[in-house]
Amino acid sequence: MYETYGFPIELTVEMAKECNFSVDMKGYEEAFAKHQELSRHGAEQKFKGGLADHSEASARLHTATHLLHQALRMVLGDHVEQKGSNITAERLRFDFSHPDKVTPEQLKQVEDIVNKVIQEDVPVVCEEMSLEDARKSGAIGLFGNKYGERVKVYSIGNFSKEICGGPHAQHTGELGAFKILKEESSSRGVRRIKAVIQPKDA
Repeated sequence: MYETYGFPIELTVEMAKECNFSVDMKGYEEAFAKHQELSRHGAEQKFKGGLADHSEASARLHTATHLLHQALRMVLGDHVEQKGSNITAERLRFDFSHPDKVTPEQLKQVEDIVNKVIQEDVPVVCEEMSLEDARKSGAIGLFGNKYGERVKVYSIGNFSKEICGGPHAQHTGELGAFKILKEESSSRGVRRIKAVIQPKDA
């Protein structure tokens, strides 16, 4: 174990000496380097919007999270904010702020709204602009202090507008059909939805 619980390593060594223990510095350095690498990977994953890869399947599911986010806000209220996401080529996982369990009726409403936008085959448009202009345009931003001075804003017709790094489908028709598999608690005040899509070419 090399966990110092926030204490400087020098202090940890000193405390260990007083108790007739010694600290394996080589082991500590290796563990610390591993921790840094995991932290860096986690930050990169968050920056990528939780995407496991940049395949077409993941890009479609990433687009579906934008539709899901807006549909949830329409059904549950504007207090809904994205709290995290994890996207693979097979499914999406979307965490959002909401105090109560989402009812089956509400989930059906959300699903229907998303599928309606998919059926309308709405174009997905990307524009690069300053962060200030993005906010003025009404774009939703999730991790305010993580952005640079210029950002990408993805608009899905008049339905959704979010600051996002991409990648995305070119139009919603590529998504085929959207299906919510599960809704559950993620943590206090945060709910989680797992969903899949069935692209037309699948």
